[in-house]
Amino acid sequence: MPRATAAAAAETARRLVEIAADLFADRGYAAVALDDVATAGGVTRGAVYHHYGSKAGLFRAVTAHLQREVAAALVEAAEAADGGPADRLRAGSHAFLDAITAPRMVRILLVEAPAVVGWQEWRAQDAESSAVHLREALAEAGVPAALLDALTAQLSGAMNEAALWLVDRGGDPRAREAAHRSLDLLLDAAVARR
Repeated sequence: MPRATAAAAAETARRLVEIAADLFADRGYAAVALDDVATAGGVTRGAVYHHYGSKAGLFRAVTAHLQREVAAALVEAAEAADGGPADRLRAGSHAFLDAITAPRMVRILLVEAPAVVGWQEWRAQDAESSAVHLREALAEAGVPAALLDALTAQLSGAMNEAALWLVDRGGDPRAREAAHRSLDLLLDAAVARR
């Protein structure tokens, strides 16, 4: 039997991440077996092991993939914003809040990931994706270098908590509006005219 080409193998790996993301979001990490992912992907369990080594390895790949999706959404919104650095910061932050509150993002990134991969790795993934863009936007908006790390951590934490708060409110549009208005207050304070 011929070996798969590198492109076919990469496509299989990408497809397995998407399938696993849907399964983890629907059922939770503990309720998904690698056999479930393999069956849904039309491959053997051995193929899943080949690409990811373990269920935990597959979950790490899923979280990294979803972190990149959220980061891409905020970058796209920031780049499309009219105005200066503060406007880009605002647009990106609001896009983050909307992206992270998509059901599979919340369940996987904010609920499951800290428990499955551990807080240290979860924070490292966040720092390499959305938080790096937040830090850059804060710097461009004039936040002093001495405050960048602390303010990035605090705003990132506030947005993650706002996402969980929104999820607890079951899609209530008034809650979403309040979350976005509150985010504006935080951002206004962060980039107050100096």
